[in-house]
Amino acid sequence: MNSPEPTTRPGFDKSSKGFRTSVTATLSVRNWAQAIDFYNAAFGASELYRVDGGGVARLSVSGADFWVAEESPQHLNFSPESLGGCSVRMLLIVEDPAAICAQAVRAGATEVAPVADDYGWRLGRIVDPFGHHWEIGRSLS
Repeated sequence: MNSPEPTTRPGFDKSSKGFRTSVTATLSVRNWAQAIDFYNAAFGASELYRVDGGGVARLSVSGADFWVAEESPQHLNFSPESLGGCSVRMLLIVEDPAAICAQAVRAGATEVAPVADDYGWRLGRIVDPFGHHWEIGRSLS
């Protein structure tokens, strides 16, 4: 199935000179500075932006951006550690899922499911030291 041209996709407004609507995650964590270090070691994340005074940063893994923020119960932003679990899984699509899963485990993640081929994907799953679950994979098609 071919994707529609960019100008016909929902969220694209010709009058906004190519603006593209997107969705990104903000991961609430305890010890956000340690989380940034982990994501750098585990996924090769680079820091694009840090809020003055700390507590919030924008990271990128090969152009896939996400945010990391210190949990703030007063704003109803809780980490998986506070909640006793996580309601969202992140999906990181990479060229070599096995290598990135192994790198994440060396950096301190715990393997939940080893990388395997199933349902048209090569996919493994880890949980990071801050309680967020990551599926790391690629399509086999």
